[in-house]
Amino acid sequence: QVQLVDSGGGSVQAGGSLRLSCAASGYTSRSRCMGWFRQIPGKAREKVALIYSISGITVYADSVKGRFTISQDDDKNSIDLQMNIVDLGDTGMYYCAARYGGCSGAQVAGDFNFWGQGTQVTVSS
Repeated sequence: QVQLVDSGGGSVQAGGSLRLSCAASGYTSRSRCMGWFRQIPGKAREKVALIYSISGITVYADSVKGRFTISQDDDKNSIDLQMNIVDLGDTGMYYCAARYGGCSGAQVAGDFNFWGQGTQVTVSS
């Protein structure tokens, strides 16, 4: 059973930085797409950043390119999201997500099988 535990959320002022972490266990395959989604009330969960475990290739939403960086630990079981120069639009509940296989066919929340419990990020002006 795959388990994802995400952490690191909190309150931060616009222009500041925050780092989210996702600790994973229970994977049965080395090939997996892992990433972060965020959601605000009344809206669908949207992709923020993805990383493929084998190649390390990353994918970012246009809104976070150049500001956020997704990375994986040496054991490739855990991932982090470094959030820099945050703005009010980055506020939301952030969820760690994972699925077996690559990221090319996985762009929306419904493509992922495993989810963390979520960690809240609040950006203030």
